[in-house]
Amino acid sequence: MTTDSRPTGADTPPTPDGPNSPDTPTDPGTTHPAATVSYVYAISRAGSELDTKAAHLTGLEGGPLRTVTCGELTALVSSVPAGAYSEEGMRARLEDLSELEAVARTHHAVIEAAYATTAALPMRLATVYLDDARVRSMLHERRTDFGDLLAWLDGHIELGVKVYADPREAATAPPAAAPAPDSAPTGSGRAYLQQRRAQRRQHRDAYRAAGAVAGAVPDRVSALARARVAHRPQQGELAAGPGENISNEAYLVPVERVAEFRQALAGLADDVPGVQVEITGPWAPYSFATPPTTDAGT
Repeated sequence: MTTDSRPTGADTPPTPDGPNSPDTPTDPGTTHPAATVSYVYAISRAGSELDTKAAHLTGLEGGPLRTVTCGELTALVSSVPAGAYSEEGMRARLEDLSELEAVARTHHAVIEAAYATTAALPMRLATVYLDDARVRSMLHERRTDFGDLLAWLDGHIELGVKVYADPREAATAPPAAAPAPDSAPTGSGRAYLQQRRAQRRQHRDAYRAAGAVAGAVPDRVSALARARVAHRPQQGELAAGPGENISNEAYLVPVERVAEFRQALAGLADDVPGVQVEITGPWAPYSFATPPTTDAGT
């Protein structure tokens, strides 16, 4: 089992499938009175330490952060170029992994800094509004939903649990009880078929074992987590662990029970060749903080 408390380029909290559109088009090819739009990172309660913290944080494009307040809620905001963060601009960035990583890292760093100060509701990547006045309108319109979410998330963090299957590692482990091989001559067609059958069996057994381990995780931590979300297994560059990621779950855990959560999963796959369990976090509760959507800034 491995643990990781730092985000990396290949292992960051979940990000949305696509950009969020500004509430008013900001395509660089159209006439628009504003050179910048308001990018929203997180929502918190007004009067918290976030107002003081914002002045010491740097957002996207190296810009300063500020808070925009309406009633009992406040938003952590910075100004970004309207063209670069329009729907078309963000679509281009999403096609460039290095650009996407740079945006996601800054977005994540701001949210983590905010959550270290107070309960904060992470907003999805590329949540932009035409100006601060529209941000205030959003806070007013969603005040009940945001207030309920902040109360629900208060005192909790997110932990990720990923299970990997690695048939190659399983193949190097001594079998517990392997059947005696047929005495086929080395290099013969029969020996080749036996080898292929053994490889397929090892591959199948490794995935079955990983599935059993993944199935045991929720039972072990159900009393320690407030909620659970199953994400799609990560693939390609996003899958940082050994082998193939077959299970990718997020758990909402009270801060005071994080050590118990880790201990509950300790050694789960130690005696299972070809299976690895990875715990990531703590994160701000991205997986449990999806705000309600509207026509603007969603």
